[in-house]
Amino acid sequence: DRLDAMGAIGIARVFTVGGSLGRKMYDPHDPFCTAREPDDGRWNLDHFYRKLLKLGAGMHTGTARNMAGRREAVMREYLAQLQREIEGRG
Repeated sequence: DRLDAMGAIGIARVFTVGGSLGRKMYDPHDPFCTAREPDDGRWNLDHFYRKLLKLGAGMHTGTARNMAGRREAVMREYLAQLQREIEGRG
């Protein structure tokens, strides 16, 4: 289940679940939690920083760690592209 929360499926799940719960996409003043604690009860994007980007560290097998690493890379690239777009650079 932790692997399912990562990667492309994990990204989709964050916004599907968060949207159904009425959460906003991100904090307009600090979208990427650079100067505040993540609040994933309020902002969908914060769930990456509060939980999803930490899941790989808890994998027990080499196979799971490898899969988690690839999926984490997908999430980090998504976040980097989103940041470029929010900042008007992409």
